Amino acid sequence: MEAKEYYYAAMYLRLSREEKEPESGRTESNSIRSQRDMIRSYIRKQDNMEIYDIYVDDGFSGTDFDRPEFRRMMEDIEAGNVNCVIVKDLSRLGRDYIEAGRLIQKTFPAFSVRFIALTDYFDSLTADRNETALVVPVKNFVNDSYARDISNKVRSHQKVKREKGDFIGAFTVFGYKKSGDNKNRLVPDEYAASVVKKIFAWKIDGYSSLAIAGLLNGMGIPSPMEYKKMQGERFQTGFATRIKAKWSAVAVNRILTNESYIGTLVQGKEEKINYKVKKSVKKPEREWAKVQGAHEAVIAKEDFSIVQELLKVDIRAGNGDKKAHMYAGLLFCGDCMEPMIRRVNRYKGKETVSFICSTKNRNGACSRHTIAEKDLNYLILIGLRQQISLFLNKDRVKDGVERMEIHFEEVAAFDKEIGKLRMEQDRYFSLRAGLYEDWKKGIITEEDFKNFKEIYGKRYWELQQDIEKQEKTIKKLFQSGVVAGRNLERMKNAMQITELDRATLVSLVKRVLVYEDKRVYLELRHKELFSKALMMAECIETEPHFSGRETI
Repeated sequence: MEAKEYYYAAMYLRLSREEKEPESGRTESNSIRSQRDMIRSYIRKQDNMEIYDIYVDDGFSGTDFDRPEFRRMMEDIEAGNVNCVIVKDLSRLGRDYIEAGRLIQKTFPAFSVRFIALTDYFDSLTADRNETALVVPVKNFVNDSYARDISNKVRSHQKVKREKGDFIGAFTVFGYKKSGDNKNRLVPDEYAASVVKKIFAWKIDGYSSLAIAGLLNGMGIPSPMEYKKMQGERFQTGFATRIKAKWSAVAVNRILTNESYIGTLVQGKEEKINYKVKKSVKKPEREWAKVQGAHEAVIAKEDFSIVQELLKVDIRAGNGDKKAHMYAGLLFCGDCMEPMIRRVNRYKGKETVSFICSTKNRNGACSRHTIAEKDLNYLILIGLRQQISLFLNKDRVKDGVERMEIHFEEVAAFDKEIGKLRMEQDRYFSLRAGLYEDWKKGIITEEDFKNFKEIYGKRYWELQQDIEKQEKTIKKLFQSGVVAGRNLERMKNAMQITELDRATLVSLVKRVLVYEDKRVYLELRHKELFSKALMMAECIETEPHFSGRETI
């Protein structure tokens, strides 16, 4: 009687992320234990088989064979240590029917490896040609289809959660942590959030991103990467000596441009090509899942908006300075619209500071537009007070913005600009409507009819866009009432100051234009909103229809 071949078996166990149970704190899933118990029970009943090793890929997709334990098993097969592979079912080996088929029909036979799938009742030792060539590929194809179906369901589920504002990422942005009550909701991390606030404050104060990185490293504040490594440990200043990854200008800019800090959750920027390919591709911004107010903000929207504009311009500090000058990123030539540059002149122990056009400084076509810093300070201070007074001459403006006692529809109905636009729109509608009768009566030719119809129609829709723009401004006034109210307070305070500072300047002024005759033009932030607020206040006083919300 011929002796039986002796087998050194590899127990291969696998469970994908999609199949795993919800988080329970266990280091191993129930399914993995079930697979192990089933295979051990089978081996105990064999008199010519023993376990060589157990290979466990817990949380790995079946569509990808680049798994650490699977690779280790194949190395043992190639080394001649394993001559039998046992799985619970064919899907444990993998759900890619082409690759799984290649392993069963070519790779394993090439190394004289017996393959057993218990619940599918497949054993390569006893299987006939039809079973190997037909039944197994069909089952593998079914498994592959199942993997595709699971992948689509996961994607759909994730899409719904993103659109709801649920956080589904593995790692949170620096400054936040997952809520203890709800892992899909972000809450501020007290320490990291305080660092984020410092970064934004420094940027507004004129520090470059590189200078901010230097300040953070000098203070021993761990970078986002190092802080993540420290999670689970109590933070102490002693960590400064153990920092490996340091802050950089890139890391600072990544924080300064992240909308998460104003409470907006942005997800779905990338997606995998398909369920078989790990590589991800970037999606266009219009397809991102963006939800405002998804979590608590740590940075005011107004400050975030200011920083975004400052990042568009060069605010590098001068030689030997830690931060840029007060007007950095705000001062421009009124003619060529290029930034003004700061010049310091020292003569006989006296120092004078002035600004000149950068285009002229580069031997460009513009003129110098020279203006002394002290003159600029005075003109801007006076200009601020003059423009601010237009909006703050009556407390009712602030009250109207903050309390929001007037309905949007009412305000829009009595907006003078909208009223004028609608009158003009009605005129063009009437003109267009009368064209047909003029053509029929022979007053105009058919060619004139077509030309005027196109012109009047185009103008009608242009006016409609202008109306919608005005309505959008009013809506914004209502939606940002608290913000506008805070800015009105800033404006009131600005009227009292005798000396300018950068924080006040960047919070109120969007751009300063300097002309050759030393004229200075100030473009205020939210000027359009404040104008609407004033209009609203005037409507409240002059229109009896504005009764506001009824009070009891």
